Amino acid sequence: GRNTAPAIALAALAAPPDAVLLVMPSDHVIRDVPAFHAAIAAALPMVEKGWLATFGIAPDGPETGYGYICAGEAIAPGVFRVERFVEKPDRATAERYIADGCYAWNGGIFLLRADAYLAALEAHAPAILAAAREAMARGRREGGRIHPDAAAFAASPADSIDYAVMEKAGKVAMVPVDIGWSDVGSWDALHGLSAG
Repeated sequence: GRNTAPAIALAALAAPPDAVLLVMPSDHVIRDVPAFHAAIAAALPMVEKGWLATFGIAPDGPETGYGYICAGEAIAPGVFRVERFVEKPDRATAERYIADGCYAWNGGIFLLRADAYLAALEAHAPAILAAAREAMARGRREGGRIHPDAAAFAASPADSIDYAVMEKAGKVAMVPVDIGWSDVGSWDALHGLSAG
């Protein structure tokens, strides 16, 4: 467990340089899959130009358990430059974010080209990239399975993609989405989904 930035580095190193990676947490639910596919299609032209994209979840209240993303200027239809990422706020700040209108929840879903992500790591978190490269070089393959070297990977700094790259890179885009998203982060959330 070295967090998301090193894990995504391994995937980016394993993929062809021009491969587009869709990175999603495994404990989330997306109920409106066609809307999510439309958001991916909106982001893809910018991603193919080297932008790193994320998807801003339409907030349904002043949630204090999520980070937020503020959308800046429009850079393509339905796609905005990220003005800033902000950490989990207190209740009063979350209420201001909702009233402001530019903010969405940070659901931790990303669309990026492998080479663009690796270049961003090189610029902003080179120790993570070096450890991931070493883990891949010392790893082994069994058919289609890749087993990075555990010791080399454990030497990587532990950091999220948000801190290591997204908050620092210059070409970061956000597509606001209303996709019936839940992070299934609690038993109450799971109960709510099963009752729906």
